[in-house]
Amino acid sequence: MPNCGNASIASAATKSTASHVNFGLAAMHVSLNIFQFFVLPMFLLPQNAWWAAAAVPIALLNNPFWALIHETIHDLFHPSLVVNSAAGRLLAIFFGAPFHVLRLTHLSHHKFNRSPLEKGTEIYDPAKVSRLHAGIGYFCYIFCGLYLLEIFSTVLFLLPGRLFRKLRRRVADGGNLQQRWLARKFMDDNLVEEVRVDSVLIWLLLAVSAFCYRRHWPVLAGILTARIFLISFMDNIYHYRTPLHATVSGHNLRLPPSVSTLLLHFNLHRVHHRHPNVPWLGLPEVFAEEAEKFDRPFLCAAVDQLRGPLPMTAVAPAPPVIARPKSPQTFAASEDMAHS
Repeated sequence: MPNCGNASIASAATKSTASHVNFGLAAMHVSLNIFQFFVLPMFLLPQNAWWAAAAVPIALLNNPFWALIHETIHDLFHPSLVVNSAAGRLLAIFFGAPFHVLRLTHLSHHKFNRSPLEKGTEIYDPAKVSRLHAGIGYFCYIFCGLYLLEIFSTVLFLLPGRLFRKLRRRVADGGNLQQRWLARKFMDDNLVEEVRVDSVLIWLLLAVSAFCYRRHWPVLAGILTARIFLISFMDNIYHYRTPLHATVSGHNLRLPPSVSTLLLHFNLHRVHHRHPNVPWLGLPEVFAEEAEKFDRPFLCAAVDQLRGPLPMTAVAPAPPVIARPKSPQTFAASEDMAHS
């Protein structure tokens, strides 16, 4: 049984330090995105096309960039919810998807992870679909589909208001449990308006950047292709072949300490799912306190998912566990997640 009380203490002890570090990281990521979207095409590429190589190291920071947005999603970026939301919206605009879309879909992932509804990207039912058909959908999703769904979610929210409300009501009334949960969250018109504003800003940013690049447009295409691939591909590795019917499941993947820190310890994914209220700086401490272990090296997990989709019978359900009383801290965190 996890030491939930200690996990909450670890979170409180590191929150102040994490918030200061997070501001520095946010400033870095915003500056790098301004550089690659505007400074590079306007001032550097016209002088020498070899400046395009500067986009390569920035591309390698796409997943740490997402990991920082992930902190805002769980209200761990800063103790103030207002600051969390503002930082999350700013970062998400440069990321290319509205913050509230990222936030609510991610929280629904925590709520329905590996359930009969979400199951997993790789799981398919052989009685309903062939392996070939499942494989096409699976590889499209892990190579590009996840990020493309996130960025093109903006189109849905930019539909005429009447049509958007009609589609929202249809999902809220006729979708599955997870879809209805999401649709009810988007019944908040103020939230929808924020998503609309962010969507306009995202497309404006991309349009202005495309204008700046002009004849150097292949560089921008490469920047976006790298983001599409890295975000889609790396997102799936933490749950590939984890047990079904276990919402707190996930892989702890081994990385060198410096690389794990760069990734904001996103590789300690099972620890995060067990303690979503712990900021990234506290995850190694909880990992040690609970005598957690690594399941496999990070790169092995990345390669493993290339095995493709798996029939439901190939993935074992989670073993039954005996319910035990929760500590007050864990109960509060669970309640917060249930009502998020």
